[in-house]
Amino acid sequence: MQRVYMDYAATTPMLPEVAVAMQPFFSQRFGNPSSIHSMGQEGRDAVETSRGQVAGLIGCQPADVVFTSGGTEADNHAIKGVCLAGRERGNHIITTAIEHHAVIYACNFMKTLGFDVTVAPVDRDGLVDPADIKKAITGRTLLISVMQANNEVGTIQPIAEISKITREAGVYFHVDAVQTVGHLPIDVDKLGVDLLSASAHKLYGPKGVGMLYIRPGTRILPLLHGGEQENERRAGTENVPGIAGFGKAAEIASRDMAKEADTLTAYRDKLIEGILAQVGDAYLNGHRQQRLPNNANFSFDFIEGESILMYLDSEGICASTGSACSSASSEPSHVLTSLGIPVERARGSVRLTMGRWTTEGDVDKVLEALPRIVGKLRAMSPLIKERCGWINYL
Repeated sequence: MQRVYMDYAATTPMLPEVAVAMQPFFSQRFGNPSSIHSMGQEGRDAVETSRGQVAGLIGCQPADVVFTSGGTEADNHAIKGVCLAGRERGNHIITTAIEHHAVIYACNFMKTLGFDVTVAPVDRDGLVDPADIKKAITGRTLLISVMQANNEVGTIQPIAEISKITREAGVYFHVDAVQTVGHLPIDVDKLGVDLLSASAHKLYGPKGVGMLYIRPGTRILPLLHGGEQENERRAGTENVPGIAGFGKAAEIASRDMAKEADTLTAYRDKLIEGILAQVGDAYLNGHRQQRLPNNANFSFDFIEGESILMYLDSEGICASTGSACSSASSEPSHVLTSLGIPVERARGSVRLTMGRWTTEGDVDKVLEALPRIVGKLRAMSPLIKERCGWINYL
């Protein structure tokens, strides 16, 4: 069975060029980049070359990039590091109701250390109102953290507008850009952010490596203590193969992302229009236009998303109900409920995300299979039997 992969927001396949770039650093060029001998300096050169490639992707200086183990570490470093370094200035954090758990749980941890956290709401489309951020700022606000685009519903936030507010208030601004780096044009100066997180495996690079952009002058403590790596900002021997792969993936993204975004936007719109036209009581989650090029998230009344996924998988289609990081949870998505979506409808959600290897044929297969599966599940649903009788509800 030929599989159709519609879960690029969870992780992406690694580009062949990325694997080639990584391979020498597993065996032939395995030196520790902190060693002063020639083999060590080969590793150091690879790290710094990649630092420049990643910096070029987001419009910053190479020295402003700190390599991490992924987006989760980068988010934790930004939140905990800034708060611990500046707690004499303030003990208040502002974030939003739809952040990734890496941000939510990091903020919750800071509560145990005496910090207050304000959670700004979002509207039905998943957009935060900059006015709500401004209203929440107090004289003790130290950090604001808002993701650039939501990993579940794809809504893109007004980051540049929010940054004007944070700058006027003299408050640090962190952006989780895990879903956008390599997929949307990013310039940290134009966005006006102080800290920005990204992860290599979301842009066709390897798992286990990410980065945190830190604007010069930002007061931040290390999350990890030990050696003097990463200019004393992140201790531990660098993951040279992973970093080399991240750099190559960033270089390719700089070249290809505009063309890819155009293609995926067309596929996304075809999916959205096709599903909403074919399936009754189906709802698009997230903003219709202000969303990631590759994201289509739906809710279907009267059935559960997990059942839909099982049937899709049996036909070779890989999708998700939301964030891969919370797939084991039986609770409805906090993102969808924060949009005001009823719990029963939130449980009937499916996220379809596309990428470089998606074809129009893949989209057509989903458009044939998903309405049919929804109809089959609704025919068996006790909810629809109770409300609508024994019809095949579509």
